[in-house]
Amino acid sequence: MKKHFEFALVWCVARGLGLLPRGVARLLGAGLGRAVYVLLRRLRRTGLRNLEIAYPSMPLADRERILRGVYRSLGWQLAEFCRMERYSERNTKNWIRYEGLQNFVAAEARGKGVLILTGHLGAWELSSFYHSLMGHPMGMVIRRLDNELLDRFVNRIRCLHGNRVMHKDDFARGLLTAMRAGESVGILMDTNMTPPQGVFVDFFGRQACTASGLARVALKTEASVVPGFLVWEEAEGQYVLHFGEPIEPVVTGDREGDIVALTQQCTGVIESWVRRYPEQWLWIHRRWKTRRAGEMPVY
Repeated sequence: MKKHFEFALVWCVARGLGLLPRGVARLLGAGLGRAVYVLLRRLRRTGLRNLEIAYPSMPLADRERILRGVYRSLGWQLAEFCRMERYSERNTKNWIRYEGLQNFVAAEARGKGVLILTGHLGAWELSSFYHSLMGHPMGMVIRRLDNELLDRFVNRIRCLHGNRVMHKDDFARGLLTAMRAGESVGILMDTNMTPPQGVFVDFFGRQACTASGLARVALKTEASVVPGFLVWEEAEGQYVLHFGEPIEPVVTGDREGDIVALTQQCTGVIESWVRRYPEQWLWIHRRWKTRRAGEMPVY
């Protein structure tokens, strides 16, 4: 009964926002984000703690400003997701554009597959949707939602234009198969992990346990690793889907060492984007939760 109630509530919100003009839906989404910022103190504490770790010399007022921006960004993404069924190439051309698409196209032309390195920055749900809308369907590595009704509802929207979902609990073989077929798969690589799936690398000056699956597959298949982030460009008043230049791994013959090194390279790229757009990253996630044996918890 609880799962059906949750689904009904989400469905009603999604349908309600989806029928509104985009500007109104984004305004309401931002308002909802602001309410969540005020009401959910635990998440707010996590966000401020993370910002303290990343920017130890930053005044509290600036950390709070960044965190309020995060909730605004999340509210906007909610509005966009609720309206995605209505989006087309024609009605998105005035508020989304590509930057560096040639980097993706060149990587795809190699024929060895493309691993799109991304994270919970900007409008990550809209990024893969827009890319498929423009004729570039891709796989997405995601975690199953606990509510299977919501999981099916969300995935149906994600996959309207040819995208496909690859669940984290069973993606290794599927990822290898996709690369060997020359396909593209997006991987969110900025969440806390635990060994052995994760390895410790530097993130904002502190060791963070980070998923190593992308590095393992890239080194095994020689697939291209291309950064891709859809962020809100305030000066332009629109979203821009940025594709960076491919990340070139250094192969030394030390397999585990090479995996850690490439994972560090990818994490460094993510950090550089978060530093450029701190108000758009998911600071409320406990990114440094997993500690090495003997280390004190940070939360």
